[in-house]
Amino acid sequence: MKTFKIFILVAIALFAFSFTVQQKKAGPWEIPAEYKKMENPLANDKASINKGKMVYMKHCRSCHGNTGLGDGPKAARLKTFPGDFTSAEFHAQSDGELYYKSIIGRDEMPNYEKKIPSKKDQWAVINYMRTFKK
Repeated sequence: MKTFKIFILVAIALFAFSFTVQQKKAGPWEIPAEYKKMENPLANDKASINKGKMVYMKHCRSCHGNTGLGDGPKAARLKTFPGDFTSAEFHAQSDGELYYKSIIGRDEMPNYEKKIPSKKDQWAVINYMRTFKK
């Protein structure tokens, strides 16, 4: 019986590991110059962060997770890792770069221009994502 329990635990671990091995890091993004220079028109204040949180929880957390670690319930089904919003690499990007990646999207990251039609809401999400820290 003890051997069977160990076998089951090893099988579960290998099964879980197989999902993480298959998921790769996304390749580099080609972001147009106009987005690289784009500045967030919203103040990074409590109101915009709260609005951004509501939009994020509705549209983003299923893949990116509650705290931006890329560990949402749908993340394991993706071919590429959704990203870590707490990383220094993420925070080194301009708001315009984050906007392009988050709203325009590519590949498995869908376009959100129609799902989040309000420009204020789109930029509020960027402000909220900036709150994720390690």
